[in-house]
Amino acid sequence: MTGDVVGCAELAAQLRSGIVAIDGPSGAGKSQFADRLVAQLRDRGVHSVLVRTDDFATWDAPVSWWDELEDDVLQAFRRGHDYRYHPRIWRDGKAELGTRVWIRWEPLLIIEGVSSARRRVADRLTAALWLDGGSATDRLERAVARDGESERENLGRWQQFESGWFAVDDTRSRCRIVG
Repeated sequence: MTGDVVGCAELAAQLRSGIVAIDGPSGAGKSQFADRLVAQLRDRGVHSVLVRTDDFATWDAPVSWWDELEDDVLQAFRRGHDYRYHPRIWRDGKAELGTRVWIRWEPLLIIEGVSSARRRVADRLTAALWLDGGSATDRLERAVARDGESERENLGRWQQFESGWFAVDDTRSRCRIVG
């Protein structure tokens, strides 16, 4: 399966409930893939909630925010409760806690972003998906185009961090490669 629309449609045909993680390095296309998957699910009448790890991560805490996602999203999903959390709002390159959001519970939760398929959650995932997204240089350029030239240095450091994270966590080996 590839990370194109056909791949999303095939995956959407299989999903009805559970937790799906869409992981891979920054700039790989995870957000676009997640958006296409949600659209395909909606077209099939499947209700889902999409939560992005970017709502939790910061430059200073690239993956150590997991307890917050666990408490506010994953435990709520398990109990069948609505999701309430404070997404990060970025101002001048710094993340601040935003206004609390309240999202209605649905039987399918999609978590998109770096470290979403981490070992700590692997046994609870219905599907773990991975996007490679090309070379580190290509991914960096896509991320800079998305976030702005002023973030190039932060994004370069982020790439170095996530490379080490994925090597230690061995995330990709547990995922279905979709692009």
